[in-house]
Amino acid sequence: MGIVIQTMTQLTSIPTDKVYDAHPFAREILTRLQSAGFEAVLIGGVVRDGLQAQLGRDVVFPPSDIDIATSALPREIRRVFHDRPIVGVGEEFGVLLIVDPLGHAYEVASFRVESEYDGRWPAKVELVRDLETDVRRRDLTINGLAATADGEVIDWVGGTQDLAARRVRTIGEPGARFSEDYLRMMRAVRFTCRIDGEMDAATAQAVRDHAQQIQSISAERIGDELLRILKTQQAARGMELLDSLGLLRFILPELSACQGVAQPEEYHPEGDVFVHTIQAVAVADGFVLDPIVKLAIVLHDIGKPVALQRNDGRNMGGHCAIGARMAKDVGRRLRLSRLQTQRLCDLVRQHMRIADFPKMGRGKQVRFLSDGGDPEASTLPAKYSQFYDLLQVLVSDCEASVHRSSGWAPIFQETLRVMDHIERVCGLQHAREMINGHDLTQQLGLTPGPQLGRILAQVHDRILAGHIVSRDEAFALAQLLRDDEAPSSSVRTTGKT
Repeated sequence: MGIVIQTMTQLTSIPTDKVYDAHPFAREILTRLQSAGFEAVLIGGVVRDGLQAQLGRDVVFPPSDIDIATSALPREIRRVFHDRPIVGVGEEFGVLLIVDPLGHAYEVASFRVESEYDGRWPAKVELVRDLETDVRRRDLTINGLAATADGEVIDWVGGTQDLAARRVRTIGEPGARFSEDYLRMMRAVRFTCRIDGEMDAATAQAVRDHAQQIQSISAERIGDELLRILKTQQAARGMELLDSLGLLRFILPELSACQGVAQPEEYHPEGDVFVHTIQAVAVADGFVLDPIVKLAIVLHDIGKPVALQRNDGRNMGGHCAIGARMAKDVGRRLRLSRLQTQRLCDLVRQHMRIADFPKMGRGKQVRFLSDGGDPEASTLPAKYSQFYDLLQVLVSDCEASVHRSSGWAPIFQETLRVMDHIERVCGLQHAREMINGHDLTQQLGLTPGPQLGRILAQVHDRILAGHIVSRDEAFALAQLLRDDEAPSSSVRTTGKT
């Protein structure tokens, strides 16, 4: 296997040489604060992941962001680093950002305690001088680990043992920790996924007892935490945990509604819509990195219960369009950006259309493949971004059903053919440059509207198929199509009078 598993007695330090190789200014921050007479430590994720790396686990170490905590107060931090740019992102809570010579910002926080919570935020924050007090107000034991500048781990809460045992446990009484900030319930789920672990019984029960209180948390914070769960490689487990702990029905009621909704067994022997969705997310966990694509997979079939009801229980026809509208509502409710919401909506709407890709005409194939991409990009995921996302949804969907590779392999084969065609003939950008709507209004007297759109689409399809190679040929076809539509227009007008 080649992996050396460390024993508990060896988990007493983290390799700070690797940290400082990647973040040399972190060492300077710690050194300067200590030289000025203050305590300063690495804290949180960098310590947790440093220990996980020694346990042979698949983590990124050192992480891109390094958090530092100190006994120095903000004014004292400013005095020590008078020669560096400092941003007071949360100075009233003791948090400053110190910018290194390369422009990278490091978060440095004064030790603090918090009190008078309302289930979302502390009403009172007091800056203190000792690290233990600061650690004991944090949420989970595996997040309450600190390390000195030379890497020695400081653990007052049993986080080292919990990390080795892959156990997620709150610092102190779980109900009290969650009532301080109910978003911590979702964080407990996320870190269970992050360490591929288990939530201890008392912590899990406290989540069940307080699950409905997640409704007091802002939709924006819930949406951000949900995307963090989806970004892990255990997102399917995360969805199952959210469900079993009673959180899912408040966070994604649309997915909860898929439970018990039966599907044709010949296509979905795996089970109902909810079971299929979880299995599709489990497939995606193996190769999908974008949390918005993961969320699209979570939501791809949420229109089925509504479609089944509208079709009097006969079938689920129309579930893509219904699901797309529901996905847009989800995106708006979770305060996703406009671009994220639109991507989500488009992926749900088109997740079955891509299966018809081999049957489309060549021009429509080029258009479908190219829409939403950057023709100048050097990588395929960027050049055909929307189509690439749809392929990820397709593979996850098919692999979680009876179809498996027979559902997606033909689409991949046809995609390669169309990409080769684009390289040899032309892409969508070339077609738009050859002739556009403005040309048709100026040269052929067409007015903006459905007729112009139809004609332009047909001309572009012929260009993309390689049947038209010059601007003159494009105008000739556009004029022919315009003339062909003229008689039918007059007939329709006569019929109305």
